[in-house]
Amino acid sequence: MTAAVLPHHIAIVMDGNGRWAKRRFLPRLAGHKQGVDSLRRCAKACAERGVKVLTVFAFSSENWNRPTDEVDGLMNLLAGALAKEVPSLARDGIRLFFVGDRASLSAKVQAGLAQAEQATAHNDRMVLNVCFNYGGRWDIAQAAAKLAAAGQAITEVALNDAMALAHVPDPDLLIRTGGEMRISNFLLWQSAYSELYFSDKWWPDFDEQALDEAIGEFQRRERRFGKTSEQLVQSPS
Repeated sequence: MTAAVLPHHIAIVMDGNGRWAKRRFLPRLAGHKQGVDSLRRCAKACAERGVKVLTVFAFSSENWNRPTDEVDGLMNLLAGALAKEVPSLARDGIRLFFVGDRASLSAKVQAGLAQAEQATAHNDRMVLNVCFNYGGRWDIAQAAAKLAAAGQAITEVALNDAMALAHVPDPDLLIRTGGEMRISNFLLWQSAYSELYFSDKWWPDFDEQALDEAIGEFQRRERRFGKTSEQLVQSPS
């Protein structure tokens, strides 16, 4: 990949786990387990390619409306993944952040998230943000509430600094797998100037080649941020 145009921050809506499982006559949770394997591969591939931030949509605030057995299975899957994956992430130099509303999570899950973040806090090769119990509208609302409680004026800069992802720059490339062409309440504020890429592959099938295709498409696009092409030529920076 050309270093000059490599996306610094990639965000992914990991969609299609359930349909992947259904096609194979497997329970939906089997698809989510396969999705964890796909995330492991993707995180490793991003780090190897020089991407500095990867943000993934793991569990939305709307996912609580799914069947109880699926939600319970996802929570158990998260606990197992933390125990299994965190040591590997720590060795690979990846710093882990869980982004979302933790208030409605069990004390056990909250403790697990905090421990995972602490175990990787010294890493600086790549940041992996896992958006869990997250919604873009929730993020904007909590940022505004934080400013209001502090008596601060709600300006664009202040709101941006109060966002749950204020520790990283906005995503350059937002990928959604699974064939759907929407962002589903993911990073509504942060994706204002992100390049959008939609893949027909279900998330468990999204491999290194698919990632490279998405990055390649990103590299072929011109990002103007409100300027003209001529202005970009005159001032490449």
